[in-house]
Amino acid sequence: MPHTLATEPDVATLNHLCRELAEAAEAVGEAAAYVSELALGAQAPTAVRRGAWRSLLRTLTDPAGLGWAPRGRGPLARAAWLAGVVTSRESLAVSLAVAGLKARIRAAAVTHPELLENPSTSRILAAIEQDRQRDAVRIFKSLLESDGAEHAFAMLAPSFADILAWNALTDENPFNDTAGWQVATGKAMTAEPLLGLGAGFWEFFDRGPGRAEPLVPDAALVAGLDSTGTITGYVRNIDLISTGGTLLVQQVAGPDGVLRYVVQLAGMARSFNAESPQDMVGAFNAVGRPDSPYSRAVAKALRSFIPSGAELALIGHSQGGVTAMNLAGNRDLTALYTVTHVVAIGSPIDAKRPADPRTKVFSLVNEHDIVPSLEGRSAISPYALPAGFTEYTWVDDTRAFPLCHAAERYAHNLEFEATDAAAHVDAELAPYRGRVTGNRLFSLYDR
Repeated sequence: MPHTLATEPDVATLNHLCRELAEAAEAVGEAAAYVSELALGAQAPTAVRRGAWRSLLRTLTDPAGLGWAPRGRGPLARAAWLAGVVTSRESLAVSLAVAGLKARIRAAAVTHPELLENPSTSRILAAIEQDRQRDAVRIFKSLLESDGAEHAFAMLAPSFADILAWNALTDENPFNDTAGWQVATGKAMTAEPLLGLGAGFWEFFDRGPGRAEPLVPDAALVAGLDSTGTITGYVRNIDLISTGGTLLVQQVAGPDGVLRYVVQLAGMARSFNAESPQDMVGAFNAVGRPDSPYSRAVAKALRSFIPSGAELALIGHSQGGVTAMNLAGNRDLTALYTVTHVVAIGSPIDAKRPADPRTKVFSLVNEHDIVPSLEGRSAISPYALPAGFTEYTWVDDTRAFPLCHAAERYAHNLEFEATDAAAHVDAELAPYRGRVTGNRLFSLYDR
């Protein structure tokens, strides 16, 4: 039964609570690490080992105290921690972190009542609230079977990162705990929360140097390019060049007569492709690392024809937005060019920072698109955006993934739904609105 406004908790209060619980979880975790060092560390003082060792050990294992709380880098502490994970023993720090995640999930249900109105998603949230992990997984699987993956992922998108973090902290896989902690405490995620595979894993399979070759444009493609200089037009261009490894750079004579460049970056192809930098492995690598074959290939393309000192605007969808941020964070590139703006559309970029603090960053997000939350921060996160970032979010009526993530759908939203966002970004990009004096296209390769 849907909740009414009269019974809804206050979102601001829930967000404050989750931040407080996250801070408490970190403090308890630090205390547990200190006690673990005293009780299980290789250099434990003789007095502790003789007189207080048992008391310290009880502190680390008492359900009424710190719970099962061994922490540390020593072999004994690691073995004790792993034993707790395998036997499903929870520490007080994890309990606090999970309570904070539950508060965030409940806050999401206030702003997205469809989470409670849908019978399956409401049952998933109820199972999470009651710590019935296996039931939650079972209900989610049944939702996948009944409604299809497209609707299931889109419906849960507002809380998807928090649900994955809750699962990571309470399942029996010790390798994804770090990712769960990072989401729970608002830190940048260094590993994905399903299996716990870190950025180093994806980099190992995505080590190409990147290569760019000039592409003779197809006449029909060039005729279809938008030259209005609007964010909607740029997204439509990105949709037009598609995800097959094509880069578009438009040279624009601005209102002041200065030549500037708009770099337009498409997202990930839904495949594993050893030749293209825009495949799934490349996308995971780009999220977790400061560069990738995609960004390296684009940098080579830009250096081949854009004069040093020029101003650039980097606009990307999905993996393209992540790559835009990686380029803006590249100090060699920003020493050569002035990156004035980054506009990321449906991209997980909140953990990244531009090298030049003057670079303005815009993130445009449909709240039922799960991709922007893949680095741990959702569009309705209780944690503030990084300094210099502006985020526009909206909800469109296409609650099916990946349709709601498509560049074409974002262009439609910006034209008809998120018009305030489009107007603001267009105003920011006014220096780039002028006569398009050249369209340069490149084919991008992994190596």
